[in-house]
Amino acid sequence: MRITILGSAAGGGFPQWNCNCRNCAGQRDGSLRAKARTQSSIFVSGSTSADGVLFNASPDILEQIRSHPALQPGRAVRDTAIAGVVLMDGQIDHATGLFMLRERGRPLPLWCTDPVEEDLSTGNPVLKVLGHYCGVDRHRIALDGAAFEVPGAADLSFRAVPLSSKAAPYSPHREAPVPGDNIGMLISDRRSGRSAFYAPGLGEITPALFDLMCGADAVLVDGTFWTDDEMIRLGLSKKTARDIGHLPQSGAGGMIEWLDKLPASTRRLLIHINNTNPILDEDSPERALLTQHRIEPCEDRMTLDL
Repeated sequence: MRITILGSAAGGGFPQWNCNCRNCAGQRDGSLRAKARTQSSIFVSGSTSADGVLFNASPDILEQIRSHPALQPGRAVRDTAIAGVVLMDGQIDHATGLFMLRERGRPLPLWCTDPVEEDLSTGNPVLKVLGHYCGVDRHRIALDGAAFEVPGAADLSFRAVPLSSKAAPYSPHREAPVPGDNIGMLISDRRSGRSAFYAPGLGEITPALFDLMCGADAVLVDGTFWTDDEMIRLGLSKKTARDIGHLPQSGAGGMIEWLDKLPASTRRLLIHINNTNPILDEDSPERALLTQHRIEPCEDRMTLDL
């Protein structure tokens, strides 16, 4: 199984277009050693096929496809290696890239939960708009742990788990979350027996969820914020990381503490990194601390072969 990191940043990317925080300003003027990143998305293919599954369609999807020739294999006049799209939530930075796939000559195979399908048909009616173009062949993601497959993505199987996080701001249940607003995914290669757990939006880790993570060969989890009050201290928000559905890396009960408990052989990666997070600065003490804990911040164009 190969996992390609198409984008590793949170909404807005890095540097964010209108932000002049230390990270964004430093990346622009070259005073900070930090790599630019597009908004988070991954592409997963099995061990015997180049075709695979796109997880989340960010607003940067066209740039990401251009940067990864494997997604455009050129086997026909119009072609793609994307056998299907799986949405982890209905957030703008994970769903509006679907508009950019509208030229597909037949309905777009799409897997999402019922709450996400509802939000993308009402509050942000992406799916209705696509009905005027390629159309959508929507498949329901069950939350009972049942495995499912995506036709064309050979060898891969998927199992979703509901997460504690937040629905998109336009959702009617933004402040009253329901199961399926946000999911994690166990991705398995049936031939190799290897697996990865993917959760770009994760507000809380329960014992059952941690057991699932322990069984994976790699985990790619929420790397949005370093501290719970990161946005408050910068004067950019009145809400904490946990208020908006993200478990910070540092502090008691934070992501680092949880990742330290995983088996020694588990590869630990952070994805969906906000532009304010000090780990983007490759010379920062926060980045050095991650290295000490054997935790890797994802970068665009990174690949994992499991």
